[in-house]
Amino acid sequence: MLLLYFALAFAFEPTTPSIPEECSYDRTAMLALNQNAFDQDLSGGWRKIAKVGCELTAADLIHDYRMSKDIKSSTLFWHEGQLRAFAGQTASAAILLNEARKSEQEDNGWGWNLYVDGTVAFLNGDKPALLEARDMLSKLPEPDSLKMKKDAYGRPMKVTWPMNLSVLDGLIRCWEQSYKEAYACPRPSNLTERSESKRAPEAP
Repeated sequence: MLLLYFALAFAFEPTTPSIPEECSYDRTAMLALNQNAFDQDLSGGWRKIAKVGCELTAADLIHDYRMSKDIKSSTLFWHEGQLRAFAGQTASAAILLNEARKSEQEDNGWGWNLYVDGTVAFLNGDKPALLEARDMLSKLPEPDSLKMKKDAYGRPMKVTWPMNLSVLDGLIRCWEQSYKEAYACPRPSNLTERSESKRAPEAP
């Protein structure tokens, strides 16, 4: 694992010698953010850069953030890998996404690792493995703890189950397209729902 960590450190050095003007940002301020502000703020952090089409710049920023703070976060690995996949860096993306796996105890019953399996299979061009991951994910029973979750008003949370199944369905439907196109592929609406639902966040 230590050798893999150092391999990742050298494999994902910033990919461009300079940042295009439209992708510029305050590096010092970004690296000073706590992890929640850097990764989960939908209008800030790396997302502010990625949403204007600067996926590689955002991926390099996540890499630098991880390295500067010596963070081995599955969520940061996932988001960096996904951005590199969007930009066409398929091999690098697959390595990073594999690093985003959860332990058996953390993933117990939630299907995150099956989602990782399916996504990596797509990037590797392995459709049978993608179909297998999708089938296994579709059969996961909804955890009791999720059924009991309430929103801030005490109402049942609106969550689609299984989480991320619709994403894998999109990858299958748009198999011949790039990951960026397939990730945005129209998805079926015949998922098991407890109420009017919206797609659950993909991150664990």
